[in-house]
Amino acid sequence: MKKFWYIVGLLAFCLSLISPSYAADSINKVISKSGIDKSVISVSIKNLKTGKTLYSLHQDRLINPASTQKLVTLAASLDTLGYDYRFLTLLYKSTNNDLYLKLGADPYLTADNLKSMFEKAKSKNIIEPKNIYIDDYILDSATWGEGWQWDDDLNPLMPKFGAYNIDRNLIKVVIAPTTLNSPANVYPEVFYPITFMNLVTTGKENDIDISHNTTIANNVLQVEGSVAKLTGITIPVSNIKRYFRLRLEEAVSNANILFYGNLKQKKLPQNNIYIVAQTEHPIKNAAKDILQNSDNMIAETVFKLAGGKFKNNTGSINSALEMFNAFCEKNGLKADDVKLVDGSGVSKNNLMSADFMTSFLVAEAKQTNFETYKSLMASPGTGTLEDRMLYFKDNLKAKTGTLTDVSAIAGYIKTQRGNEYAFDIMINDHKSSPADKKMLEEYILRSVFANY
Repeated sequence: MKKFWYIVGLLAFCLSLISPSYAADSINKVISKSGIDKSVISVSIKNLKTGKTLYSLHQDRLINPASTQKLVTLAASLDTLGYDYRFLTLLYKSTNNDLYLKLGADPYLTADNLKSMFEKAKSKNIIEPKNIYIDDYILDSATWGEGWQWDDDLNPLMPKFGAYNIDRNLIKVVIAPTTLNSPANVYPEVFYPITFMNLVTTGKENDIDISHNTTIANNVLQVEGSVAKLTGITIPVSNIKRYFRLRLEEAVSNANILFYGNLKQKKLPQNNIYIVAQTEHPIKNAAKDILQNSDNMIAETVFKLAGGKFKNNTGSINSALEMFNAFCEKNGLKADDVKLVDGSGVSKNNLMSADFMTSFLVAEAKQTNFETYKSLMASPGTGTLEDRMLYFKDNLKAKTGTLTDVSAIAGYIKTQRGNEYAFDIMINDHKSSPADKKMLEEYILRSVFANY
């Protein structure tokens, strides 16, 4: 019996020596069989405990990380803001009978929230304020990211963002049929100035397209096609400040508060004020939406808010990048070659290496809130992995990234042997289809799962 266990131990020792080479060969074979050029693929896999690299391919090459970038910008933001941070929108009254609405850039704020706040003001006998001021100094006035594509501005996944966030900065365009073969009715669901060129005909099926008609003017939306039943198409608000002010005016009017002046911007004074009403939402909801659902507007907002807190000033992309670099330095991460221009990974100007990503993920595993951070990421069957990676069940936590010609996935995997690894796979290839890229990502991870 002792001889038997000696042989078993010897075999296990031998396997431990040849396993890394065998595992690497298995990944190389998967890549070779995929038909995707090896030169456009970057991979890094590191042991979560030791940080040792188990497999790498072009790991130092700077590539666009797409939305996997949210893993690093959110982690730094949460470190700065705290996991208990709340987005706050506050309504104050001064002793001079002025109202101040202090914005918190809350990505979950709704028009109904504003209405409730002003109804509460009315219930406290605030009937006729002298002035209504908006304190919007929490974020700067930039509402679009560097390098974002102009033709994405009708994409509901790409709304503008800023201090004036409300209703997700989206508006629904309603297309209503009339009589067969007659023009349909086209209008915004709530009041907002939009100019439409209505080319929609009432027909027997819904087939509608919205685009800019720049031959007339940049702000004209051309709606064309056919409509059979009442439908709505959601598009981003073109001017979030204007949209917000319209919803604010409605909230004041609906509460029967008498105010006939103009809404003005002014910083909240430090003295002689008291809170009338407030709306708040926890950042954990935002973190989940960022990592599981890849919400770009929320990611940009949180990144800028963290920059503002870091600098104790108005949040901006520059202050956010300072915050991010300080976080990396604090955790011993070299970010000299990393280029970030936004918080969401939307811009193709962002550049990152697979080696940096896995180093970051290994460092994050040493943080106090690591388990919470990891739990916010998508598991197979949830979020952006709703129909992907089901093979791994609960052994995978990851963030995906997709842009034109780019597919990426990064996160944590626990293998069949119980080992845990940080991984990053980035494929930047214009020849292969998105489906082929994603399939290769899965089979690389299957090889890791089975052989490491």
